[in-house]
Amino acid sequence: MTLFEKEAPILVTCPKGIPEYLQAEIETLGFKDAQQLDAGVLVRGSIQDCMRLNLWVRTGHRVLFELKKFRAFDADELYKEVLTIPWDEYIAKDGYFRVDASIRDTTVNDSRFAGLRVKDAVADYFMEKYKERPNSGPETTGICLFLHWRENQATLYLDTTGEPLPKRGYRKRPHTAPMQETLAAACILAADWPRLAEEGGHFIVPMCGSGTLAIEAALMALKGAPALLRNNLAFMQLPGYNPEEWENLASQAEDAENSDIKGRIIATDNDPEAIEASKDNARLAGVGDFIEFKLCDFTETEVPEGPGIVMFNPEYGERLGDIKELEEVYKGIGDFFKQHCGGKSGFIFTGSPILAKRVGLKTKRRRIFYNAKIECRLLEYELYAGTRKHKE
Repeated sequence: MTLFEKEAPILVTCPKGIPEYLQAEIETLGFKDAQQLDAGVLVRGSIQDCMRLNLWVRTGHRVLFELKKFRAFDADELYKEVLTIPWDEYIAKDGYFRVDASIRDTTVNDSRFAGLRVKDAVADYFMEKYKERPNSGPETTGICLFLHWRENQATLYLDTTGEPLPKRGYRKRPHTAPMQETLAAACILAADWPRLAEEGGHFIVPMCGSGTLAIEAALMALKGAPALLRNNLAFMQLPGYNPEEWENLASQAEDAENSDIKGRIIATDNDPEAIEASKDNARLAGVGDFIEFKLCDFTETEVPEGPGIVMFNPEYGERLGDIKELEEVYKGIGDFFKQHCGGKSGFIFTGSPILAKRVGLKTKRRRIFYNAKIECRLLEYELYAGTRKHKE
């Protein structure tokens, strides 16, 4: 059995608030018994399965293949356990590797020191066996290892991703405080866009910024694999990697794409630089022909007839702008919803409960997400066409 055929637990990581959408994605790919965790989803499979997860998962960050789970009370025990792993099955003796570590409630206070002890064990394994060792450092150009250590329980993984999956490869012009791609994808999935896209609905993004929401919506509507632009995934450095296998997966993904979107995707912004950045990013993502960009104030955004989603990601005073100055913006969004978006589903992503109250509409649903360490809400509004009629 080759390295790529061995089976082990696979942990797909993601930020808090996203696991339910990640689990649904993974189950759609045919994985059974997916277990939802606080910041990830656990399944079982091979590195070949990791390749498929890296290609298709929209809301995950890293795909981690378990090498060993063990008890470690201190750094010396950590070193001894790591030393027992047959490292020449995973790393060439003249190769290169990096180690990332996440630790909490351990006898070691610094994750960098924990990572260093893993590096020492790997290096000593090779020195004892071959009298030479692979190089190590911060680059993701070689084999990537990830240590997860909580209290006295440690798990060492092969990170089959390397550069995290949110880095799709299309956002060369990020503009100002862009929404992370995986967070954008989770918001879009929470809005049930894939179903609406099948039915010919529209996706409208006023205040589009660098275009991430519109681009992720277009990729979903086209059933485009989010990692097709990536050529630097970490599993590509593993011994026995066959480029043809990845090429076959990529070709199958391209064959599965839609050639058309039934509804319209409209993205607007009042900043010329934002629109130019959005157009460039959409072109790199291969969806430039499927998004209608327009330079205008959000109040002038076209809202086509028929079912659709109108999604805002306005500033909320944490990193940009001032809350007082933004109050009128949020009130204006509420007015825009009421006056122009009847029959649509309205969404606002914000980290400010104070500003959310200025919208002046009752929310249908609130979902908790995290933008870095900021707890945010995706607020959903059911926007009725005309006056809502109540049954007697």
